[in-house]
Amino acid sequence: MQAKYRDSFFDFLIVSHPEGLPDEARVKGANVTYAAREAARYFEARQIPFDRVIVSCFDADTVVNHDYFGCLTYHFMVYPKRNRASFQPIPVYHNNIWEAPAFGRVLDVGSSFFQLIEATNSDTLVTFSSHSMSFKALVEVGYWPVDIISDDSAIFWKSLIHFDGDYRVIPMYITLSMDVVSGTSWWETICNVYQQKRRWAWGVENFPIVMRGFLKSNKISFYNKVQYTFKLFEDNVAWATWAFLLTFIGWLPALFAGREFSDTVLYYSAPRITGTIFNLALLALIATIILSLLLLPKKKIKNSLFRRFIFALEWLFVPVIVVFLSALPALDAQTRLAFGRYMEFWVTEKKRKYEGKHTLWF
Repeated sequence: MQAKYRDSFFDFLIVSHPEGLPDEARVKGANVTYAAREAARYFEARQIPFDRVIVSCFDADTVVNHDYFGCLTYHFMVYPKRNRASFQPIPVYHNNIWEAPAFGRVLDVGSSFFQLIEATNSDTLVTFSSHSMSFKALVEVGYWPVDIISDDSAIFWKSLIHFDGDYRVIPMYITLSMDVVSGTSWWETICNVYQQKRRWAWGVENFPIVMRGFLKSNKISFYNKVQYTFKLFEDNVAWATWAFLLTFIGWLPALFAGREFSDTVLYYSAPRITGTIFNLALLALIATIILSLLLLPKKKIKNSLFRRFIFALEWLFVPVIVVFLSALPALDAQTRLAFGRYMEFWVTEKKRKYEGKHTLWF
């Protein structure tokens, strides 16, 4: 890679992260922190000011939009507190969208929608996956955590507390494309998707760390503490519960109610109320299907119209997919954390067709 791309950059550094350094876990944060420290020494030797450097931390499967760095440079230049901000693009999973199994495709399109919605709430936006930030800010906060799995969001919380609440994420309305999780078989793909979502949900580990930081800080406003606490709590609880509640809560009274409750109006109304909610949700589902079809890459594929029709039908399985491959992994992660059964970083296996062959990403 260095020989191929050296002439395209001012310089091209290759850093080898040694194994088993003190206080480090086998996590991505340890890798990028080691590389960032090497970069800091490089900049110091050449007298390059840290506040004129932007660091972008990308996952291995990230494909950068042609306009990304131009967009990033613009936002960095016009935002007055550029050294107190991260810059978050919108992740989409288009690299292998047509090659991935249906359940993986639907889940990751849903993830893109969620990030698109999050980008509209800039006051509480948190870094996710691939993002960029001032190198000066990164050095001041002490780089990424080296013992936490969810380093992408942890660096935001670490910066927010370090700068006494004077830190925010600037949304960039430009996309970065990544891979949908895949495997050599459907069952392997299901297992990979489950483990990936469980690793994502392990981000709940940030909650006690952030709460301790808020309790120790007297400079972060009470409003910001409440706002971010509610966001952290709501996001994690809703992720692990809402799919179960929507799917099963309407039938719980009929299954577990006592004789006294079985004669009440609520007993007979609960399934009907739930049905009404699902009927209204159907309208939102139709809008989601249309929007997802419009946002899919315009790649020329065989039987394109038929494939898109099948893709639309795949959304009908959302209730089952979300329960078993989104809510359940989140509940699994939170339960493990509650009982002290700590996880290690699991590297997601992904597969993409490239120049007629399959390329595996680890």
